[in-house]
Amino acid sequence: MMRPRLLVAAMLSLATPFALGDIDTTAALARSQAAIGTTPTEHAFVTASGKTKRLSDWRGKPLVVSFVYTSCPAVCPTVTANLKRATDVAVSVLGSGAFDVATIGFDTEHDTPARMASYARERGIDAPNWWFLAADADTIAALTNELGFTFAVAGGGFEHMTQVTILDAQGRIYRQIYGDDVPAPALVEPLKQLAVGESFAAPTLASVLDGVRLICSVYDPATGRYRFNYAIVTTVIAGALSLGGLGIFVLRLWRTS
Repeated sequence: MMRPRLLVAAMLSLATPFALGDIDTTAALARSQAAIGTTPTEHAFVTASGKTKRLSDWRGKPLVVSFVYTSCPAVCPTVTANLKRATDVAVSVLGSGAFDVATIGFDTEHDTPARMASYARERGIDAPNWWFLAADADTIAALTNELGFTFAVAGGGFEHMTQVTILDAQGRIYRQIYGDDVPAPALVEPLKQLAVGESFAAPTLASVLDGVRLICSVYDPATGRYRFNYAIVTTVIAGALSLGGLGIFVLRLWRTS
């Protein structure tokens, strides 16, 4: 098993060739995990188009949050590119309006709305549910603390957690995803869990069927996509028929006795 410090170091990204210095990696992971289940306070941002957006505006469906700094030479663009691939898969499973994504610039001196807009264009991201946001230093300090995201100035750049945070529809922190890879199942499965929970919370025929569809959607590593697994449905139906048959047998046996 990987030692705790090595495990956490693997979750930290360096934009410079310097070794980890200002970040206690074990404490950074503990802080990140401790944020799960908490609800961040209200914060205001400026979108890439210059409009004001508040954290509460995203209530009602899950929000995927990723922190970047726009002058990052390699790691942040890699995380964003991989998050885009995972998001494309999530949209194919859940639908385009099922969740929102917020990429927030934490280098408040340079990550202006114009820089965030440029960052989005350079990565070919123009999805209506993906927001690129700037904020002032106080907002970034408070929000990164609440979401358990650690960063520090290092060698003209930053060292920071490679962390994607999923907030549920009520704004609570539901899951932390680590690493610059962001594999599709790491993003899709938590979003599926939230969607299934919503489907069965207020059951209608349509919502229950949608919940069943999500439960039976499984990841296919060969294609990198999700597919409907009919074997799960067949197994459930066969099990239900078996239980029903057993129930009829027991009932008849009870009546005879």
